Amino acid sequence: MMLAAFRSLFFACLALFALGVPSVPAVHPDEVLDDPALEARARALSAELRCLVCQNQSIDDSDAPLAKDLRVLVRERLEAGDSDDEIIAFVVSRYGEFVLLKPRFTPQTWVLWLAAPLLLILAICGILYGYVRRATASTAPEALTESEKAHLTRLLEEDAAKDGDKP
Repeated sequence: MMLAAFRSLFFACLALFALGVPSVPAVHPDEVLDDPALEARARALSAELRCLVCQNQSIDDSDAPLAKDLRVLVRERLEAGDSDDEIIAFVVSRYGEFVLLKPRFTPQTWVLWLAAPLLLILAICGILYGYVRRATASTAPEALTESEKAHLTRLLEEDAAKDGDKP
């Protein structure tokens, strides 16, 4: 009993610790720009660009050497006076659309953006259709055919004849 309580307390503390640990950016002190406004722009741009090695991390969060090179490239372009859009366009022209963590809404990415909502709508419609079909099928009796009516009439007449014979 005491062991189970201890185990539950341990896992609860472990979960709280895991939730409380913030992610630490991989930006090294030698990469940080002197101008706080440029550094803030660099961090915002780095959060939008995918690490091509890690693939599910931004270059701001990745320790991969390529991510470091991209962070340095972004900062160099900022110091050269490029706008955010120019820097993104430069990196995309060099590495392709895959480098963007949030893909653009273009004809090439329509399927990516619209597939999930369309599948959700289709699933909801399918569930509603099945529900309505079951509800109407169980409440609406089917009409008897002529042969079924004749058979039922004959059975009722036989039953009435049998009941008539009994005192």
